[in-house]
Amino acid sequence: METNRNSFIGVFDSGIGGLTLLPALQHLLPQEKFLYVSDDAHAPYGLKSREEILERCNIIVQALIDKGCKVIVVACNTATTNAIETLRTTYSIPFIGIEPAIKPAALNSKTKVVGVLATQGTLSSALFTQTSAAYTQDVLVVEQVGNGLVEAIETGPLDDPKLATLVGSYIKPMLEQNIDALVLGCTHYPFLLPLLKKILPNNIQIIDSAEAVAKQTHKILKENQLLCLTQETGSIQYFSSAKNSSLLGFIPKEAEVRPLTSDPA
Repeated sequence: METNRNSFIGVFDSGIGGLTLLPALQHLLPQEKFLYVSDDAHAPYGLKSREEILERCNIIVQALIDKGCKVIVVACNTATTNAIETLRTTYSIPFIGIEPAIKPAALNSKTKVVGVLATQGTLSSALFTQTSAAYTQDVLVVEQVGNGLVEAIETGPLDDPKLATLVGSYIKPMLEQNIDALVLGCTHYPFLLPLLKKILPNNIQIIDSAEAVAKQTHKILKENQLLCLTQETGSIQYFSSAKNSSLLGFIPKEAEVRPLTSDPA
């Protein structure tokens, strides 16, 4: 159906984290239109119960479906690991999730020690445990909960010395274990890349999932015959559940942030 093919790709996160996926998505899918939802009125998800996360996901997914989205990218590691299987059985729309990139880190590690920086909600989920077990039989995975990082990134500034100290306290134990790869297990964490590159030795690879998510989104669109037919360059519309959204400090100045309930133009 042509109208459906030219509809929106929904992307949602608990806050601004999913913005780190948009450049990769736009690069691979330049004609597609995106609706980005930040649930920052209810962020962070990392310490919420699975039931609370599911409730928020259902509300946002239904809003995106009501707006005519053809596929939905769950651009939040915590939401993916806790809710995506339920979302896939509840709704007929295709979903693309995001998981910590354990597989490439484990396969390419020379020291056989990799670090994973993620939220408690991701690290304690059954999906993360299954994925980790599948690829790390001979690899030591040093897990670290990034308590306070999402909140610090959302409120800024990113060059705050307190944030640098906090990140350093999480990275130091990993370095002591001789990691040669750091997996960023939260879409917020790529905002810390300048800081991480100052802290980490050059031989340590930093891995996030943006490119893999973009490739999977393209694959799902193609398989479902949902690739956009227009040759025009796509666009992004931004929505938020909060009155004073943290999105405003991270998106183009000319962009508008709309309430989650409003309809796209």
